[in-house]
Amino acid sequence: MATKAVKVASFTWEGKDKKGRKTKGEIQGANLATVKAELRKQGIVPTKVRKKGMTIGGKGKKIKPLDIAVFTRQLATMLRAGVPLIQSFEITAEGADNPNLRDLLNNIKNEVAGGNTLADSLRKHPKYFDDLYCNLVASGEQSGSLESLLARIATYKEKTEQLKMKVKKAIRYPIAVVVIAIVVTAILLVKVVPQFQEVFQGFGADLPAFTMMVINLSEFMQAYWYYFLIGIIAFVLITSKALEKNKGLRDARDRMVLKLPIMGDILHKSAMARFARTLSTTFAAGVPLVDALDSVAGAAGNVVFYDATKQIKEDVSSGMQLQFAMKNTAIFSNMAVQMVSIGEESGALDEMLDKVASYYEEEVDNAVDGLTSLMEPLIMSVLGVLIGGLIVAMYLPIFQLGSVV
Repeated sequence: MATKAVKVASFTWEGKDKKGRKTKGEIQGANLATVKAELRKQGIVPTKVRKKGMTIGGKGKKIKPLDIAVFTRQLATMLRAGVPLIQSFEITAEGADNPNLRDLLNNIKNEVAGGNTLADSLRKHPKYFDDLYCNLVASGEQSGSLESLLARIATYKEKTEQLKMKVKKAIRYPIAVVVIAIVVTAILLVKVVPQFQEVFQGFGADLPAFTMMVINLSEFMQAYWYYFLIGIIAFVLITSKALEKNKGLRDARDRMVLKLPIMGDILHKSAMARFARTLSTTFAAGVPLVDALDSVAGAAGNVVFYDATKQIKEDVSSGMQLQFAMKNTAIFSNMAVQMVSIGEESGALDEMLDKVASYYEEEVDNAVDGLTSLMEPLIMSVLGVLIGGLIVAMYLPIFQLGSVV
């Protein structure tokens, strides 16, 4: 179970240094007593110490995975330029717009300055740095190629987050169609149709069946709309809680989404891209293939690929080549298997896996763009049918009245 990130507060202080001169500044610590003790160690006699506000894990702008990717890229660039690690953290922290990210980086910097390795310092914040990230950093520290590993991690994080955003974009469009259609229809039924109903009451004639159906639906919605609203909210909350607590339900969802038309293909390709990208990054970092597959399974994002990766690990551990182990799972495309085969035979497995990842990332990008182009006219068509149908239903009695006259 992951431990909680250390909560650190920023404190402003005033005091006197060893020469009796008045001085002031800002320092971070877990509590007031710790801060005062740290100031005394620095030879400062504090006269006033005041908490500025909670930082890591506190209120404020949330630290996103993309923020971590940007920080990793900046850190790698500065280390390659010859800037010392501590100073690199200081520069990166000062340039961070997000106060929470700034304080997280300062906290890690203090850990490193205190004698801890960078990997161990990062492991104290599992919410932001997963095992894969920390293991790769540890590998870089041990091999003396930290800047190269950080650059590779940054590329991995950037590509992964871009892929996630594309998949989210593809998922949001169908949801947007449904939500917009429901909201527009509900507003028309509850607010607009009753206005026409009052007009129709003075006609003194039978209304068309289509109009009566819409009026009856409108009366039903006016009487029970809040039940629908409560039901939708309850369904969303119960489903999210059930998915959070029930692993079997999550596994069933993961298997189902891969079978969906259009969306299933996008999710399948994105999972293959994530598999190839993670395995390429870890293998290129010098992590043994069997150990690298553990990291791949953890980053799979779908139980089907998680189970397949675990099976691949068992097969590879028993001496089977990776290409045959992947083929046995029956979830990887022939192209991916053939590329891995070429990589194994040529000794450039990490490069081939990188090419596989890039190929499927581009495939996902094209598929999402195609879905977006398809959904835009679909949204207009759905709304046109709903709104047009309601308008026809409301004006149909007026047209009939005109023909009688």
